[in-house]
Amino acid sequence: MTRVAGIDCGTNSIRLLVADVHPETGELVELDRRMTIVRLGQGVDRTGRLAPEALERTFAACREYAGVIKELGAERLRFVATSASRDAENRDDFVNGVVEILGVEPEVITGDQEAAFSFTGATGELHGPETYLVVDIGGGSTEFVTGNRHVEAARSVDIGCVRLTERHVRNDPPTAEEADAIRADVRAALDLAAETVPIDTAGTLVGLAGSVTTVAAIALGLPEYDSEKIHHARISAARIAEVTDRLLASTHAERAAIPVIHPGRVDVIIAGAIVLREIVERVGAHEVVVSEHDILDGIALSVA
Repeated sequence: MTRVAGIDCGTNSIRLLVADVHPETGELVELDRRMTIVRLGQGVDRTGRLAPEALERTFAACREYAGVIKELGAERLRFVATSASRDAENRDDFVNGVVEILGVEPEVITGDQEAAFSFTGATGELHGPETYLVVDIGGGSTEFVTGNRHVEAARSVDIGCVRLTERHVRNDPPTAEEADAIRADVRAALDLAAETVPIDTAGTLVGLAGSVTTVAAIALGLPEYDSEKIHHARISAARIAEVTDRLLASTHAERAAIPVIHPGRVDVIIAGAIVLREIVERVGAHEVVVSEHDILDGIALSVA
């Protein structure tokens, strides 16, 4: 086994996985997995730049993660950065800060690379004969990837819970017009994705990342967030619609009182739920298989 560390820095959160990985079998034994909401993508859709306060929040999390990596003795580290840092004019400030703290340069990967990592991480434990459609709903982008043991088609589109919230939501709760504007953006993005990925004919729908797992936790009625109960849970299309409608009618304070919603997701979970619901309805899925294993697991496997 090789002890490795993987960091996934997205638009809304930065996450760390330290694991022992068998490079030949792909067996992965998790040692530490953690997530910090840093909102790196704050304002990027509007300004095209990473905000100084967003960079400092991200660097603070990197310092914490550097301590964990050193304590656990990971032999190799791979740092992958996704949507927000792809879009930013001043991404060199981000890169230089990460190098100074962690000693590795963040790889600002393409949407297709992001999709491939997500697919590998999400389907590693699924061994059915069917084709999987893996959907990774992030803060700035959403990845669609199909395949069985290997990626057959992938597409990243610029819809995510942070991007859509900043673009359209001005009221609490959102007005019907604001919700419709989010739906319109999602439907246009789904048309783009369908040009590359056969989303309308895929088999099992697998959903990843915080928006999906949070909707699942609410749908399951969990009193607190429980990764073991969420992982590989099957959430029906009807329950996803019910949860989305509930969130759309709720105020910020009411959402904050739901114990399974991370404080850093309270303001963006409505947009995330709308994205998930629109995907489910577009592909005609009866349910979503929820995976707690995602791009982080794919990154760790790639390191080993």
